[in-house]
Amino acid sequence: MGYHHVAVGELDPEPDRPSTQRSISGAVGLERLAAHVYEVAPGEEIPLAYHYHDEQEEVFYVTEGELHVETPEGEFAVPAGDAFVCEPESPQFAFVPKDGEATTAFVVGAPAVDDVHPYDDT
Repeated sequence: MGYHHVAVGELDPEPDRPSTQRSISGAVGLERLAAHVYEVAPGEEIPLAYHYHDEQEEVFYVTEGELHVETPEGEFAVPAGDAFVCEPESPQFAFVPKDGEATTAFVVGAPAVDDVHPYDDT
């Protein structure tokens, strides 16, 4: 058995990200689940690109502010207390508009595989 108490605010942000990403799964060495907390300022995004995953399912749970998610079906505004779920092969791009407010989201993806592909909507 193994248990971990993680002080998320004390984790160093991951480098080279468009917003502040603190990796819970990385801090404790999880291998089957990716779990991150994102602090997203107005005009920032969570992913490095509009993308989709072959196998990974993702859940974005917004704890503060409002996260916007662009999809081929349109843009969704997800307020604090709500979650947005992406099934495999579902293109998405999560961000906070320039005129939005600072937003915090807890994002979980499973399995923790590197199966990300850029999505070109043209």
